[in-house]
Amino acid sequence: MEDKPFQALVVEEAEDKTFFRSIRKRRIRDLPDADVLIRVHYSSLNYKDALSATGNKGVTRHYPHTPGIDAAGIVEASRSSSISAGEEVIVTSYDLGMETDGGFGQYIRVPADWVVKRPQGLSLKESMIYGTAGFTAALSVHKMTGSVPPDRGDILVSGGSGGVGTMAISFLVKAGYRVVAVSGKTPDADYLTSLGVAEILSIEEATDTSGKPLLKDRWAGVIDTVGGDILSTAIRSTKIDGNVTCCGNIASGDLPLTVYPFILRGITLFGIDSQHCPMALRQTIWERLAGEWKLERLEHISAEIGLEELDSRIDRMLAGHSQGRTVVRM
Repeated sequence: MEDKPFQALVVEEAEDKTFFRSIRKRRIRDLPDADVLIRVHYSSLNYKDALSATGNKGVTRHYPHTPGIDAAGIVEASRSSSISAGEEVIVTSYDLGMETDGGFGQYIRVPADWVVKRPQGLSLKESMIYGTAGFTAALSVHKMTGSVPPDRGDILVSGGSGGVGTMAISFLVKAGYRVVAVSGKTPDADYLTSLGVAEILSIEEATDTSGKPLLKDRWAGVIDTVGGDILSTAIRSTKIDGNVTCCGNIASGDLPLTVYPFILRGITLFGIDSQHCPMALRQTIWERLAGEWKLERLEHISAEIGLEELDSRIDRMLAGHSQGRTVVRM
């Protein structure tokens, strides 16, 4: 078994400190020693994967490396009494694809406590259409909607055409919310409208840099995926007792803000950490994704590619040309 070969996308660092990636043959023995060996059937492409694939040391410090923070497949061998060979499983988050070789290889080997058994009602491919992006969006909706029912008013979603934004919009529309999306990509208007978005704001319309501590209240709740001035503007524009979630910093990690939205309007800001989400909540969210929250048109918000197409898709994502979710058939 240890000599069994498989294909994987491998990122390597050259002597001149540049990085290159290629599909290479690896062997099971190259994987880290851990409890569960999984034959990966599907993975998905996330922005963190694209960063790892270009040598971003904030994501992955040690190369050569195989990215892929998502994986779904069938257990081939297990040293754990709770997981058996032949079971269909999902692995997302933790260290997968960061320092631990990830889902862009046809095999992964991971600790047993990273593994979620595939819930009934969800195929392996469907679980990767969701992937970390869908899981993060579901966590955000779970937090944001806790005390914000649909009749409270509009929900703002930033980064609307990205993976998390697309999923968050879809969950909210399914639950009966009126959704306004922020997108910096004019060609994405038809796509966002097809998801059920009622209104689309440009980045300029969604950004206020006046320095005012409070703005006219507009949003019952906000799901922010970008951070920076857009998040600050959204918080300052949220209605009394509204909920705001944040899960990204692609715009900026800085948050220019005063305490006034929190002490004068009672705004709650939830940080979303899908990487270290407790297993009990993780399992609950996956069950909801397979049940009451399952989207009817998952294929509409995803594209399936083979491993050989992954390199060009990474470049497209980094150039800002990705839309929806990309599932990688392994």
